[in-house]
Amino acid sequence: MSGTVRLIVATALSSLSLFSFAQAQPSSARTIEQFTCKDVMREEGTNREVAIAFLHGFLLGKSGGTGFDVDALHKQSRAFVEQCLDNPSARAVDVMTKIKG
Repeated sequence: MSGTVRLIVATALSSLSLFSFAQAQPSSARTIEQFTCKDVMREEGTNREVAIAFLHGFLLGKSGGTGFDVDALHKQSRAFVEQCLDNPSARAVDVMTKIKG
């Protein structure tokens, strides 16, 4: 299994775990629109990578698409980080949506 496929599988599993946790803890339930760039950038190491991969997957699913270009994802991820560093109060999903065009 390639590293990209493993990351997508891990992201999906993490997302399911986060969703289950949010269901069990209604006081911490949030929507994707509530996450700011600052929230994503505060995550450390692989947690930040998972958050960014989740945004990619969320937008891919929202578009109804199933295909993706690994090189494009890497470039978009780097652009997302740069945009978020410059605009920490922006909604993360809006920044990623703009980058994906």
